[in-house]
Amino acid sequence: MTTSVFRIAASLLLSGVVLVAHAEQLPIEVLSAVVKDQKIADAQVLLQKNGAQTVVGSTNAQGQVSLVSDFADDADSLLIIKKTGYSNLVTKCPCKGLTYAISPVMQNLDGMRVVLTWGQTPADLDSHIAYPGNHIYFQAQQGLDANLDVDDTDSFGPETITLEKKHFGETYVYAVHDYTNSENPTATDLSNSQAKVFVYVGQSLVRTYYVPKNQTGNLWTVFRISGSGDFQDINSFSKTSVASDKLGGVLQPLQDDAQLINPQAVSAATQGMAKALNVKGEAAYHTDDFEQAIDFFRQAIELNNAYGQAYSNLGLAYQKAGRTAEAIWANRKAIALASGATAATVRASSYYNIARIYEAAGQREDALRQYQLAKQQKANPVYDKAIERLSK
Repeated sequence: MTTSVFRIAASLLLSGVVLVAHAEQLPIEVLSAVVKDQKIADAQVLLQKNGAQTVVGSTNAQGQVSLVSDFADDADSLLIIKKTGYSNLVTKCPCKGLTYAISPVMQNLDGMRVVLTWGQTPADLDSHIAYPGNHIYFQAQQGLDANLDVDDTDSFGPETITLEKKHFGETYVYAVHDYTNSENPTATDLSNSQAKVFVYVGQSLVRTYYVPKNQTGNLWTVFRISGSGDFQDINSFSKTSVASDKLGGVLQPLQDDAQLINPQAVSAATQGMAKALNVKGEAAYHTDDFEQAIDFFRQAIELNNAYGQAYSNLGLAYQKAGRTAEAIWANRKAIALASGATAATVRASSYYNIARIYEAAGQREDALRQYQLAKQQKANPVYDKAIERLSK
């Protein structure tokens, strides 16, 4: 009996030792995405596991916080950073020792901000965005309604590009170049860099890209925005030895929307999980819990980025929540994904929703174009009246 009790006590003691051994410090730094080396104080930093809040901290005057966690620093954990006046940042871990940059809320309906961060190696990753007549990168930091806000050459980032206005009919291609290995196209450092690309529209983080692992190459082509404004994931690696100023030419073929991008395969099980999240989002929407609905719809899209119904629902939820720039983005994706017997109706209603947002903002030319596109999809006296109103 005594031996049994001793063994139980020893087991509990050993369990306690394991828990303590697993607890570790997770140092994190928070910077501004748009001002070079600006530390962000008093940002709330949360670490979650399986949807339950577990650790909360606040950054000091140097933008630093060290969270104590007793669970694995892996992709099952989420890091959330909040600060008044900035968009919330949500990302998968590993997070230990990394720097994150948060984006001030954007006001322009057609604006977009792309923020790149990475780990300690390689030292220098560069953001590139190419669109007709323009190639924004570290040697050409300003272009038509776009600029490189922050350039970083000594690890971690951020590298930030802001589009003040995305021009209708023009296609934009964004890529990350491993400048450190610009003469070593077979390097694997970029793939191992823990690079993340955060895309912000309006008040919100709308897309997050994680660098593909186990890849060879020094150029990661991440996404493009079609002439109609549809976000299209590319997420591919390639090898190049061209100089940085020539990368715009490398990306130029993708500025042709006729060059199709192969959609990423989504398993039946993942599609099922996405549909279940969409149903939860619809339930939240019908109880006027629009923020919860947005969260569910976004989770569904993260699982299946070709889920048209989730995008359509997301556009409605954003509009109800007063997040109009985000509503435009979601409606444009719903238009691009519309198919089947209801495709014309979905496109027409989405163009109409976008047009109303533009008209309310006083962007009459943009609104007129969207009403005309709605009419092209489906006849409706409401569209005719709007076109007549704005044509005067």
